[in-house]
Amino acid sequence: MSSEELRNDMLYHAALSIAVEMLANRLITEQEYAEIDTILLQKYRPYLGMLFSENT
Repeated sequence: MSSEELRNDMLYHAALSIAVEMLANRLITEQEYAEIDTILLQKYRPYLGMLFSENT
């Protein structure tokens, strides 16, 4: 894994963790969470995130 792939993976997971907290606190719906995850996947193209995301 290149340093850019690692960076993208870290940024994806950091951003997604915020969305997870928002979902847990009912600030966003599951549909909005799925949309956020899809956008983050498109933006960062994480190596590991693609394997674990429900929205791929």
